[in-house]
Amino acid sequence: MTLSLAQLHEARHALDAPFFADLAGDAAVSFEFFPPRTEAMNETLWQSIKTLEPLGPRFVSVTYGAGGSTRERTHATVARIVNETAIPAAAHLTCVDASKAEIEQVARQYWDVGVRHIVALRGDPANEGERFTPHPDGYRNAAELVAGLARIAPFEISVAAYPETHPEAASPEADLDNLKRKLDAGATRAMTQFFFSPEAYFRFRDAAARHGIDNEIVPGILPVTNVAQVRRFAGMCGAGIPPWMDRLFEGLDDHPPARQLVAATIAAELCRKLYAGGVRAFHFYTLNRAELAYAICHLLGMRPRLAVDREKAA
Repeated sequence: MTLSLAQLHEARHALDAPFFADLAGDAAVSFEFFPPRTEAMNETLWQSIKTLEPLGPRFVSVTYGAGGSTRERTHATVARIVNETAIPAAAHLTCVDASKAEIEQVARQYWDVGVRHIVALRGDPANEGERFTPHPDGYRNAAELVAGLARIAPFEISVAAYPETHPEAASPEADLDNLKRKLDAGATRAMTQFFFSPEAYFRFRDAAARHGIDNEIVPGILPVTNVAQVRRFAGMCGAGIPPWMDRLFEGLDDHPPARQLVAATIAAELCRKLYAGGVRAFHFYTLNRAELAYAICHLLGMRPRLAVDREKAA
């Protein structure tokens, strides 16, 4: 990775000064949620959205369950975000178990309720461990889905990227070929699966640039509070879990507040190192909880927009 003089200065500042001192608050952030299954989960979700809304995220996205299992709940959640908040909403959409006609119907429904941003994914089968099989009348992959969505309406489209290579990819080069096809088909940006070392992101970003990819590649950040759960997620998306993570969380099973503090520290340090390398956009996998993402954004210098506006007016 080649750093500019400004980035070298920032990297030196990160080493010499308190780690989060005097950051400019110039990061752009987005947040991912999943549709709630119960009324209690729905209340938690909306408390989280309202907590994060003052930070002025450029969008929030709502996931689409494996096999399309949350289609109706995803649509209802996205529609409510559009109607009840000022945050641009992005809806996930996958190829799994859906014909092109069904996907067009869902996409047009999103457009009609005011959604202008789709996160286009191939998707995973409903049963974990199964191989993806395209619908006979559907899209075979995310690149085809992106091209199809672009024909339906002028959506902003985000796609997935894998810093440590998708588990089904034949090679890192093949994975980059697939990413380029998605972007060339009309996607705006790529958002990465989570990772736990800044080097993983920077190596991937540089490899993508050498591959002719100049679109924005936004790092996906997952604050970890349950290592066992994250290990399962990691196995599905090819992310590496460093040995030190198990050691850091050892003995904290019965201490949730301490576990939260450790999780925030790890994720915030990762974001700070990415920031020092020139990254100014972050996508947080919130697991429908706001506290960790809000704390990290605060450490990155972000403040509620209303408070910032009041300071400027004063």
